[in-house]
Amino acid sequence: MIIMTAEFFIGITVNGFLIIVNCYDLVKSRKILLLQILLICTGLSRFGLQMMLMTQSFFSVFFPFAYETNIYGPKMMFLWMFFSSVGLWFATCLSVFYCLKVSNFTQHWFLWLKFRISKCIFWLLLGSLLASVGTATVCIKVGLPLIEDSYVLRNPAVNVSKVNLLKNDELLLVNLTLVLPLSVFVMCTSMLCISLYKHKYQVQNRLHEFSNARTEAHMNALKMVTTFFCFFISYFAAFMANMTFRIPHRSHRFFVVKEVMAAYPAGHSIIIILSNSKLKDSFRTMICLMKKQ
Repeated sequence: MIIMTAEFFIGITVNGFLIIVNCYDLVKSRKILLLQILLICTGLSRFGLQMMLMTQSFFSVFFPFAYETNIYGPKMMFLWMFFSSVGLWFATCLSVFYCLKVSNFTQHWFLWLKFRISKCIFWLLLGSLLASVGTATVCIKVGLPLIEDSYVLRNPAVNVSKVNLLKNDELLLVNLTLVLPLSVFVMCTSMLCISLYKHKYQVQNRLHEFSNARTEAHMNALKMVTTFFCFFISYFAAFMANMTFRIPHRSHRFFVVKEVMAAYPAGHSIIIILSNSKLKDSFRTMICLMKKQ
């Protein structure tokens, strides 16, 4: 619970920072800035996911009965599935943005997307939002468990036959909805790697300063998507373990799963800040001001 609490406060801090700083930039510039919108959406989704994770852990420790009867209710499960899905989709949109911005392919389809990056990203964001709402709705409709088996067994008044447990095919459905953004992400990562490889062989034909700038842009983008991949895989594994609804709450395994899941919205947001010089300087300034107080 201590690790979970630390991850919660770190996640709230860094994601709140992303939201506030980028909202300020949008207001200050008085025009639509695509990267800022992406970071705001990503920060908001992870802020919500962090709150859901902390709520689950808090209720499981201090209000176990309320956890069993309310946390797995339709409303909470809808929010849980929505924030889990939309956070992954928005992070994938961020990877697509870096891929289109940094990669230097000359294929017609890529150039077509690159020159229309604003429209593409906005449509992707809208599609991500709708896909997440649809995923959460479907998961409720197919009968996510409202209570755990352990609670059913301890309460003879509950009709076990009426308790809808998640079937294998339904679990696969949830699995597939998360595999899609992962597939898009893997494609973007592969394209960035290929672009970086091609760039290294073209360095001698470019100005040294420009080459260094391009290489740094490639490396920052690769760092972003690579860390996202690591956090995504760990979150995905913990998420699927949690979705089996077979891990007893308040057990050691329960908190390990929650800690792994909480590391994703906090850890990747830290990498985003450290990979952006402007955000890093602003965050360093904020830390210095907090220390002075």
